[in-house]
Amino acid sequence: MASEEASLRALESLMTEFFHNCTTNERKREIEELLNNFAQQIGAWRFCLYFLSSTRNDYVMMYSLTVFENLINKMWLGVPSQDKIEIRSCLPKLLLAHHKTLPYFIRNKLCKVIVDIGRQDWPMFYHDFFTNILQLIQSPVTTPLGLIMLKTTSEELACPREDLSVARKEELRKLLLDQVQTVLGLLTGGDLLSSLLQSPSVAKLLNQPIPILDTESEYICSLALECLAHLFSWIPLSASITPSLLTTIFHFARFGCDTRARKMSSVNGSSQNSVLGQERGRLGILAMSCINELMSKNCVPMEFEEYLLRMFQQTFYLLQKITKENNAHTVKSRLEELDESYIEKFTDFLRLFVSVHLRRIESYSQFPVVEFLALLFKYTFHQPTHEGYFSCLDIWTLFLDYLTSKIKSRLADKEAVLNRYEDALVLLLTEVLNRIQFRYNQAQLEELDDETLDDDQQTEWQRYLRQSLEVVAKVMELLPTHAFSTLFPVLQDNLEVYLGLQQFVVTSGTGHRLNITAENDCRRLHCSLRDLSSLLQAVGRLAEYFIGDVFAARFNDALTVVERLVKVTLYGSQIKLYNIETAVPSVLKPDLIDVHAQSLAALQAYSHWLAQFYSEVHRQNPEQFISLVSTALEAITPLISSKVQEKLLLSACHLLVSLATTVRPVFLIRIPAVQKVFNRITDTSAQRLPDKAQVLVCRALSNVLLLPWPNLPESEQQWAVRSTNHASLISALTREYRHLKSSAILPQRKVRVEDTKVIIHQTLGVLEDIVESISGESTKSRQICYQSLQESVQVSLALFPAFIHQSDVTDKMLSFFLTLFQGLRVQMGVPFTEQIIQTFLNMFTREQLAESILHEGSTGCRVVEKFLKILQVVVQEPGQVFKPFLPSIISLCMEQVYPIIAERSSPDVKAELFELLFRVLHHNWRYFFKSSVLASVQRGIAEEQMENEAQFSATMQAFGQSFLQPDIHLFKQNLFYLETLNTKQKLYHKKIFRTTMLFQFVNVLLQVLVHKSHDLLQEEIGIAIYNMASVDFDSFYSAFLTEFLASCDGVDSNQKNVLGRNFKMDRDLPSFTQNVHRLVNDLRYYRLCNDSLPPGTVKL
Repeated sequence: MASEEASLRALESLMTEFFHNCTTNERKREIEELLNNFAQQIGAWRFCLYFLSSTRNDYVMMYSLTVFENLINKMWLGVPSQDKIEIRSCLPKLLLAHHKTLPYFIRNKLCKVIVDIGRQDWPMFYHDFFTNILQLIQSPVTTPLGLIMLKTTSEELACPREDLSVARKEELRKLLLDQVQTVLGLLTGGDLLSSLLQSPSVAKLLNQPIPILDTESEYICSLALECLAHLFSWIPLSASITPSLLTTIFHFARFGCDTRARKMSSVNGSSQNSVLGQERGRLGILAMSCINELMSKNCVPMEFEEYLLRMFQQTFYLLQKITKENNAHTVKSRLEELDESYIEKFTDFLRLFVSVHLRRIESYSQFPVVEFLALLFKYTFHQPTHEGYFSCLDIWTLFLDYLTSKIKSRLADKEAVLNRYEDALVLLLTEVLNRIQFRYNQAQLEELDDETLDDDQQTEWQRYLRQSLEVVAKVMELLPTHAFSTLFPVLQDNLEVYLGLQQFVVTSGTGHRLNITAENDCRRLHCSLRDLSSLLQAVGRLAEYFIGDVFAARFNDALTVVERLVKVTLYGSQIKLYNIETAVPSVLKPDLIDVHAQSLAALQAYSHWLAQFYSEVHRQNPEQFISLVSTALEAITPLISSKVQEKLLLSACHLLVSLATTVRPVFLIRIPAVQKVFNRITDTSAQRLPDKAQVLVCRALSNVLLLPWPNLPESEQQWAVRSTNHASLISALTREYRHLKSSAILPQRKVRVEDTKVIIHQTLGVLEDIVESISGESTKSRQICYQSLQESVQVSLALFPAFIHQSDVTDKMLSFFLTLFQGLRVQMGVPFTEQIIQTFLNMFTREQLAESILHEGSTGCRVVEKFLKILQVVVQEPGQVFKPFLPSIISLCMEQVYPIIAERSSPDVKAELFELLFRVLHHNWRYFFKSSVLASVQRGIAEEQMENEAQFSATMQAFGQSFLQPDIHLFKQNLFYLETLNTKQKLYHKKIFRTTMLFQFVNVLLQVLVHKSHDLLQEEIGIAIYNMASVDFDSFYSAFLTEFLASCDGVDSNQKNVLGRNFKMDRDLPSFTQNVHRLVNDLRYYRLCNDSLPPGTVKL
């Protein structure tokens, strides 16, 4: 090797060249290789030590430290002990000499390298490692350095990575735990945190002004708080957290809610001061992180009650401070001045307080819960951002849930509890309602985006409204009368405006026009309509609180609401506000359509109430009920037209479906409005509705005829007439479709094929929905449905072969058949079902399956998945009917589908295939294992009869293969299936499994753990290994474990013996899985060590 000086110059120029923007990637790779080779040489560390002490080049220092890091973490075992001693003494000296001048990232890296040595060698070979850190902290000159070393130690030693044995990890944790008391004492006592707060009593502390700290002290405090936050994440809190420690941390939390620091920086304008201001804000944020770490632990330390009360006095004080108003500031402007991260942490803190500790604290008379809520109220409604407001609404939701469950568990005190909180809740309700109205909150609401959808498929405005209405609903549940009397008058006001629009409608040449043109009036109308729309949603959200046990008590309120809603929907449909011309069409037209749609949706929400109303009055005087339903239908019918905007059309359709399905009045079919819809839908000359609407209307009409009428005996259901009517409805809906049968045989022109596809898609879409909607109903309904559909089903089966190569059509057809199998298989009868299955089995040849899966992309895979889903339904059918199909279903799976997908990395089709195999085993166990209960009792378990052994083994083999693939969802699903088969059918105990497969599976699962390929499933895999091993622990310990270790490469025989010895012969689940994870960890650790030893090293 060249001299150290020359090497350093060469390295500096290489580094400069490497990071120069003109260097090519090719040259960069050459340099990288050179540097890697240099690092691999034995003794390279000596050069690096020289480089570190002699260069000012950051790149060179970073490279040198990386060489050390690699040496310590990967090659330390093979380093001669004399060299180790030298490194352990030189690096800390280097750090002490240069820590003030090194760039912070180099200093931190050097600290980490020293901590890495401690991780390997403390206390045995590096006994003063931790005492050195404590000394650094105690000496004022090196306090910051000591704190950085302490935090790094906490990070690297308390939760170390893979590259240590389990025994060493446990030893380190124990060593660190022994130091906790000393460390906490140092951090919060002595010259650190609390020395800056020189006041003895808590009460005084709170009112003291915040001390002004110099920059050095700020820095030290921030490092100490960072250390505490990390320590709190792993130390057992109960023994270590004292009230005085808590007080100190809370004192620093005040730094975040002190706006003076910010003021000072803006007044003096000097950069020094503004940095100071930010630092102080940061101390507040760090202190809140510590507090939240404690809060989230649900920790119960000594001096518990004093601890809690202190915690909450402090909370109360901080909240007061943050929401204090004075002449210069409103609460909102105060909050706007605070650091956003501080507000975020503070809100998290309040959430933890309410969710974890409120139940404990609420019973203390000293803690003013109601006043706390008043402050939380101020804090919530002055949040400067929408996100902040949402987070606070979540806290209120937690509080309301807490109250609701408290009342349910202590019904006797219900009144007392509610009286205590009533005022707060009413205030909350009123304010949340004001917040969703443009009338009170226009500026903020206009900022909300109502275009872009988020992950939950809702816009920012919809989310805002939904979260607000959830709070309204929860208050309604607790205080129904208050809530109703708060909400209804507000709704009434906006309704008056809407119902009053009629007087401004004038007839113009082209139709009707709304004669409101002044800009101000248009704006006011826009706000009123938006508010009406929101309030209608609120009223709909509350529908559930008027039904069930409280139906009679709250009947009058609900009736008032429903009458208003029926009136409003009819009004909208009669004066056709959705088609009216307005002065600002881009704004007012959508508003009018939305109000109309929301009024229909709100009425739909009351369909369960209408159903209950019907069952109460159907015998005596149903006039009022009949009038409500008939009027609602008059409002619906004019909207069922292809000329009406889709949003409004769909709201009308959904309401019609609810009336037909949930309310089911006997007179529905006789109402002229409904007959009109029947005629419109069955009239082929009328223009077809958009698909979604067509499906909904057909579902409603079918349900009118199929669903049993409530409150009437079987003899009065008029099934015969309804059956005839249903048959003619379906016949009209499928006329074109049924004609396809004759033409499907002929070769078709391109245009015709497209038309045919449209007919198939539209018709099957409607039929599938009709079947799905009655699949849970009485046998009679399903019978009639199948009679009406029979011909169409046969046509579908006849058409199927003609479209086998058009995956979009087969997809639709199989969807339809799947729905039939799930809902009507009894009605279809055995012979026809057999015919369908046979047709499918014949059509899906190996070539066809390959074409679908390999060449037709996702649609082709969906087709095969639906086919497998149909077979899942078939193999689950109890009784003997479909048993004859089992052999061909299994052979389809194992000989045709499985070979195509086994080698593909894509998860398509696999999940469905394995679910089918699982269902075959689970529901047809006797197909494989014949033994009766009696036989097994007589002969003992050993001689159970096995049938179809080859198919069983092939299936198990496929499950085993699936565990070698990267897809984690499939792995989880299949592991669950095996475990279920073991729980229900004792799979692992069966002779064939025990003798030929058991340890193969254990081996595969252990390898998966060693390779860390499915780490998220560690726990499930450990339990499965236990369940398998526990079938025969003796063989597991005496034979399997030894063989497993013998076959492991990368470890020597001595290490194998240690691994075997450390696996204790425990037979309980927790100890066994712990042993498994220990074996896996240590095996990986030994391999890592052995890989990093220089060649030819002698290991003792």
